[in-house]
Amino acid sequence: MIVRRIELAKEKKEEVKEEEVSEATSTEGSADVESTNNDDSTTETQATTALDDIKKVEAERDELSDKYIRAQAEIVNMRRRNEKEQASLIKYDGQKLAKAILPALDNLERALAVESASEQLLKGVKMVQTDLLKALKENHVAEIEAEGQAFDPNMHQAVQTVPADDDHPADTVVQVLQKGYILKDRVLRPAMVIVAQ
Repeated sequence: MIVRRIELAKEKKEEVKEEEVSEATSTEGSADVESTNNDDSTTETQATTALDDIKKVEAERDELSDKYIRAQAEIVNMRRRNEKEQASLIKYDGQKLAKAILPALDNLERALAVESASEQLLKGVKMVQTDLLKALKENHVAEIEAEGQAFDPNMHQAVQTVPADDDHPADTVVQVLQKGYILKDRVLRPAMVIVAQ
């Protein structure tokens, strides 16, 4: 593009020189001034065009640089999100299994509450219950302490209320109907409780 403009400028110079030759000697001085003026304006036009081209290239470079930086930031964010999800999966690994075992644990407690069962049967059930509780504890599953504690709607599920008295002030858990369990900091099942009001 610049080369073509230079060629056009050269052609114009040649035209100007031809005009100079055809003119009389008296106008020879004024033709030299015009030729110099034409050369100056052509050079200025070329310089302006070159500066415009440079500005366009710089703008494109800045735009591409911005896109690159944004893409890099998005990749870093995706990596962090992925690492966070992986950590969460590892942290709460076994949650589904623990939830599935809790009803069996409840049934074992009910079996231990039966008085008419034989001594041997109760001993066997107690051993199974102990092993299950040990396995849950090793996998960071713990029972939610409820009885006598202040009522916490995040940990407890109130199914009934009773009037408050001297032994049980207001908003205190009076009785646990079903035990609740927590895995690390996540509630697997809230404790079903009776609350004093």
